[in-house]
Amino acid sequence: MTDQTRDLQTTEIIDTEEAIDDDQDYSPMQTEREPGTWSRTLGKVKVVPATLILLLVISVGVATWVYVERYQPNRRTDPGVARAVASAASEGTVALLSYSPESLDKDFATARAHLSGNFLSYYNQFTEQIVAPAAKQKALKTTAHVVGTAVSELHPDSAVVLVYVNQITTSKDNPDPSVSSSSVLVSLSRIDGDWLITKFDPV
Repeated sequence: MTDQTRDLQTTEIIDTEEAIDDDQDYSPMQTEREPGTWSRTLGKVKVVPATLILLLVISVGVATWVYVERYQPNRRTDPGVARAVASAASEGTVALLSYSPESLDKDFATARAHLSGNFLSYYNQFTEQIVAPAAKQKALKTTAHVVGTAVSELHPDSAVVLVYVNQITTSKDNPDPSVSSSSVLVSLSRIDGDWLITKFDPV
């Protein structure tokens, strides 16, 4: 190997080392920073993800609540609710169709406890102007018995129930009991936790 060749190789080695040194000078880890700069930067990096995670958790919680309360009506229309609706329709029907001339005020008050809305207003007017005078004049007495119910519609705050009822009637002119069978579509609304009748339509 000639002296010239060795000199060229030595020169290349020196250049390479200088290049390496130059790279190290420009390495981000070697860049001079004020004391505490890196710790503050890392602290910010930790805080931002934590805030995002907290917001995500809150968003998921709110979305879950909205879904359960508004978009999962089955939670409020389970078989237990259906039984409560059918029972309310049955009891209300019996109260509406049962009265005696000796206890009209009590019978009407019992029926009113099952009603709401415009139907309650209609019932008050109808019993005062039609039912009460006829019951007193003709000694009209009726007793209703529900023989079956079927829930036709069921929503979180409203329902429709088909009620099958037998009604026994006696009067001064017809003292022998007469029995009539009928069916009624009873519409109900949930008001302050109670199912109250808002419509009463014979079918």
